[in-house]
Amino acid sequence: MLLTDPHKNRRVSETKPITYLVTALCLALSACRVGPKYHVPPATAQAPPATYKESPQNYPDSDWKIAQPDDAMLRGKWWEIFNDPELNGLEDQLNINNQNIKQFFQNFMEARAIVREARSQLWPTFGVAPSFTRSRSSANLTNETGIGSSGGTGTGSSGTNTTTAAGRQSTIESLPFELSWEPDLWGKVRNTISSDQYAAQMSAAELENERLTEQASLAEFFFELRGQDALQKILDDTVEADKKALEVTENAYKTGVDDEISVVQAQNTLQNAEAAATNIGVARAQFEHAIAMLIGKAASNFSLPVRPVTVIAPPIPIGVPSQLLERRPDIAAAERTMASANAQIGVATAAFYPDLTLTAEGGTESSTLKHLFDWPSRFWSIGGTASETIFDAGLRRATVDQFVATYNADVASYRQTVIVAFQQVEDELAATRILAHQINQQQAAVNSATRYVELETNRYKMGIDPYVDVVTAQTTLLTDQETFATLHVQQMTAAVELIEALGGGWDKSQLPTPAQVSQKPDKAATAIQQ
Repeated sequence: MLLTDPHKNRRVSETKPITYLVTALCLALSACRVGPKYHVPPATAQAPPATYKESPQNYPDSDWKIAQPDDAMLRGKWWEIFNDPELNGLEDQLNINNQNIKQFFQNFMEARAIVREARSQLWPTFGVAPSFTRSRSSANLTNETGIGSSGGTGTGSSGTNTTTAAGRQSTIESLPFELSWEPDLWGKVRNTISSDQYAAQMSAAELENERLTEQASLAEFFFELRGQDALQKILDDTVEADKKALEVTENAYKTGVDDEISVVQAQNTLQNAEAAATNIGVARAQFEHAIAMLIGKAASNFSLPVRPVTVIAPPIPIGVPSQLLERRPDIAAAERTMASANAQIGVATAAFYPDLTLTAEGGTESSTLKHLFDWPSRFWSIGGTASETIFDAGLRRATVDQFVATYNADVASYRQTVIVAFQQVEDELAATRILAHQINQQQAAVNSATRYVELETNRYKMGIDPYVDVVTAQTTLLTDQETFATLHVQQMTAAVELIEALGGGWDKSQLPTPAQVSQKPDKAATAIQQ
């Protein structure tokens, strides 16, 4: 549109672009949003039961009790339920220094940035492109009437179409402002934003799942290490007992009461115990190094004092099965993945509808800088372009089918995650319950083996039984003690794995909302690490 009379028509003509933009904005705000609406599909074919099948409350004779009330849930620092200050300190270090957690946190920051990238597409792009052009045309260019460098017929040297010996020179200085906007008529951008918001929520859930995994691994390694310390004490005590037994057999041999074979048997028993005690250091060192890695320290600069495990598995609040879907971060991540895939179907569906692009440009243009900002130097243009694909050989339909298949696959993955979650809870409930009963049985075996050694030692001293019977009793006791220590560690790690299977201290209410993941994070979260 041209302004032929800037003084007469300026007010009327220059309000039309604004009117067009306002009309387009109203149209965009009232635009529809194509694609399927999202509804969370059923997680399981049947409603969850009232209680877990392997819950100790279903086994009246169970030696392991669950916390009361039944619907209680762990919150926050779940590891504090074990009442071990050393473990508490290590877990606090892990939450600050673990590099895997930091990696997932930055993945979450990236997902939030992608949301803001998508939201920017709702708004027009506005820019300026100042330019300066100085040009000279060729002096050998003439028109068809024969006008050349020496004059001739035509308008003469004062005409606008003449060419001088040096050619024509021109200067153009321009300061244009450009505005471009593609209204979101069919919800393509809004569906993209929703998809990215759900993906950011999924990333937040994955961060919490990774945090829970690292926390549980640290607790397991800690109890495994303390279990090695307990085995070390058992073997050290066994070595001391075997040394005394060897001294007894040597004295008996020197006095002629016993023969040399008893001395050799005692020596062999002591040597085996010493070798086993030495071997304990291998596993302990590896668990210690693993703990150092989890808390972000070099293994060479980290050590833990020797201290046998003393805590016992506490009662754990397991809640009811219906709460599990709200407590597991991996289930939340799988559900948000479905929501994101559903929104992508809407993005693909929008390709079936026409696109509208609005553009506007205005500014000043002059051949001299001093007149660049004069009122007559202004110029502007406004327009719109609508486009629609008529034939694409089935590309758009195939794209929609692709995202439908992706969504259906995510539904299957979500349901599988739920099924696995129930399996893991039932597995660990069974493990903690059965191990508690087995530990009581094994303690009885240790007590009887201890009495067996006492009786057999006395019989050997009285000359009734040979020393090989003492060796047998000692081996039985050592085996029972090692089994008891191993079962204790298994019970502790099973308790940790049960807490992990239940979701730790997390629940779905801690998941950030779409509005929260759309906010700009603080500078500390986006600073470049050195």
